[in-house]
Amino acid sequence: MAFMVKHMVGGQLKNLTGGLADEKPEGEKTEAAAQGMTQEEFEQYQQQLVEEKMERDANFAKKKAERATVRTHFRDKYKLPKSELDETQIQQAGDDIELPTELAKMIAEDNEEEQHKQSVIGQLSNIQNVDLDQLKDKAQATLEDLKTSAEKCSMM
Repeated sequence: MAFMVKHMVGGQLKNLTGGLADEKPEGEKTEAAAQGMTQEEFEQYQQQLVEEKMERDANFAKKKAERATVRTHFRDKYKLPKSELDETQIQQAGDDIELPTELAKMIAEDNEEEQHKQSVIGQLSNIQNVDLDQLKDKAQATLEDLKTSAEKCSMM
């Protein structure tokens, strides 16, 4: 009830003053004045915000392209289907995006391990109860025996 009375009387009271108090409405203030700056300072501030945003966007695009490069590398390594999204992210970055150095080192180590595992010695090391050192010693001893027996052979 009090609201209704205040609304009805307040509106009539404002009409009675007849514009004697020249108050500037809030909507007419400029944004610069609202933030306590001059127009030039406000424009410089806006320009700085735009530049910072562009820099953040460029860094973000570069990070996205780096991640896409990593995903592309693993897709190639494990023979998975390629992704169009990754290729577009790499193209949008523009610069040649390379793998981070730590990741490149890890990948090189993995490749070396895989090559070792694919070799004959790597396959033998997977078999349980096989002593590689003993096998190497036996192989070397056999080769030496063959050399000595070849030297003793009168036919040669």
